Amino acid sequence: MTIKDVAARAGVSVGTVSRVLSGSPATSAAARERVRSAVTELGYRPDARARALRSARSNAVGLLLSDVRNPFFAEVAHGAEQAALAASYVTLLANANEDTTQQDTYLEAFLTQRVDGIIVAPQGEGSGNLRALEQARTPLVFVDRTVEDFDVPSVTADNAQGVDLAVAHLAAHGHTRIGYIGGPPSVSTGRARHDAFLAAVASHGLDEDPALIAVGDFRSASGSTAAATLLAGRRPPTAMLAADSLMAVGALGEVRRRGLRIGTDLALVSFDDIEWFKELDPPLTVVAHDARALGESAMRLLLDVIEGRPAESVVQPMRLVVRESSTGRPAD
Repeated sequence: MTIKDVAARAGVSVGTVSRVLSGSPATSAAARERVRSAVTELGYRPDARARALRSARSNAVGLLLSDVRNPFFAEVAHGAEQAALAASYVTLLANANEDTTQQDTYLEAFLTQRVDGIIVAPQGEGSGNLRALEQARTPLVFVDRTVEDFDVPSVTADNAQGVDLAVAHLAAHGHTRIGYIGGPPSVSTGRARHDAFLAAVASHGLDEDPALIAVGDFRSASGSTAAATLLAGRRPPTAMLAADSLMAVGALGEVRRRGLRIGTDLALVSFDDIEWFKELDPPLTVVAHDARALGESAMRLLLDVIEGRPAESVVQPMRLVVRESSTGRPAD
């Protein structure tokens, strides 16, 4: 059905139908009623693409996350989506799969769909689409991660605070050899948490052995591999800190395969809280921040950019949630 069909059924001009559908007050009550009845009877839906061309607005925003399988990013997406709906925007969700090529593919798709703005948890700069968005002044906000030399507002967590909280907690329980399972250095959170770990270990006077650091890719399998590397060392750690929840899951599996018990034989702390972490035996200590609030803040920031309002970057605090996986003392 087209707008002409609606006009014919309502007995009014196409212009009148257009004004009614756009909410213009320059129509009579009778005309509005006839148009609405015709729309209902015919099951007419406006062409969103054509309307976007006329209005320069689509009332849709793009949300490109690093890995939709990661519970942390699922919460970010939920917070962003709900904030968008409250402002009468719909969200188009895309998955970069921790890959810059896939990131570029979706950024290009968002541009062709004429979204009003985009939130990205970037994997890195990629081959140019991210830079093209910035140069074209497309409303753009980074969430959780950033890219160096981009003049883009962002919502991130205080990674240095989070790492120091975890290291200080483990040091207070007698751990001097803390193993660290970090993210890839190509990603801002991977670099920030690695640097923060080095600083925290030094400031608390702990063992700075480079063999206590292993690098993963924010996925479960890499956490398992990294934990195996750390535990196979000549002097294995008595505690481990995983830089995200999926790598912590992988590390947990490797520890159990070796017949070790978390909280007794080895302390374990994870970044990012997953709802079922507290249901484990023992429950897992986490460095937590509100992922849903992260998404909500990013969407509000994007809407400010879209509307031309001032948009300042936000750094959210982290907190340590202490559970039984990290409260024991290392064996002599």
